Amino acid sequence: MIQSMTGYGKSVATFEGKKIHVEVKSLNSKALDLSTRIAPLYREKEMEIRQFVAKLLERGKVDFSLWVEKNEAQAAVPINKAVVKNYYEQMLALSDELGLNPSSKSEDWMLTLLRMPDTISSVEAEELSEEEWAVAKVAVEEAVNNLVAFRTQEGAALEKKFNEKIDNIEKLLKSIEPFETQRVEKIRQRIVEGLEKVSGVDYDKNRLEQEMIYYIEKLDINEEKQRLTNHLNYFRETMRDGHGQGKKLGFIAQEMGREINTTGSKSNLAEMQNIVVMMKDELEQIKEQVLNVM
Repeated sequence: MIQSMTGYGKSVATFEGKKIHVEVKSLNSKALDLSTRIAPLYREKEMEIRQFVAKLLERGKVDFSLWVEKNEAQAAVPINKAVVKNYYEQMLALSDELGLNPSSKSEDWMLTLLRMPDTISSVEAEELSEEEWAVAKVAVEEAVNNLVAFRTQEGAALEKKFNEKIDNIEKLLKSIEPFETQRVEKIRQRIVEGLEKVSGVDYDKNRLEQEMIYYIEKLDINEEKQRLTNHLNYFRETMRDGHGQGKKLGFIAQEMGREINTTGSKSNLAEMQNIVVMMKDELEQIKEQVLNVM
């Protein structure tokens, strides 16, 4: 079964009160175009993440995000008590020395102290433990697998749509057949009527038949019909080969277009040309959607 390149997957894991979020989105692209946004703690694992994502997704414009949601206690930045206390003692000593009467409002003192340099402790750099990475890795794998499942589901819908369009082209191709015999007679009639309008000209009927045979052979579309039928069957077979067939399906669709165009150029009958236009419309819808196939 084919897969779409369009997909979405997400996952959430918990480790020691932290929520680890992973989100993966993909759109169609000629090759794998992977961009990542990874929380600083997990950046050392970026190459491992990229290799895993590339192996499973293969093609598409992929956006990968991994971020951490901490609880309030973990997110709060600690106050450096020793520094605040030292500033407070220095301010009291300076007030006594200058004979100032400091305000008794504790709120004013605290606001002033917290504006002083280094009163907020610098957060120590975290190190990624093996236990935490094991939890985060499972979340990464789950999110990517969810995206693959999404792609498979979308691929099934595309395959159904392609089969409908292929069947429609096949039916339209068969509907041309009744007009082929009519076309030969109409061409003959049009040429004869044209010759009869030329006064004083006598023509060799045997030579006319020979020229008619040559002319009809040039307009024969049996080879185009056979090749188009082969391409339609090959398109179906390629879809059954599984994912990773998007480029191949695109090439087959191009070949189908060549045969339909040649059929149109040889169809000098309005009814046949109308059918060719309908086949082109069905094919264009295939070409648009085949760009989404991985």
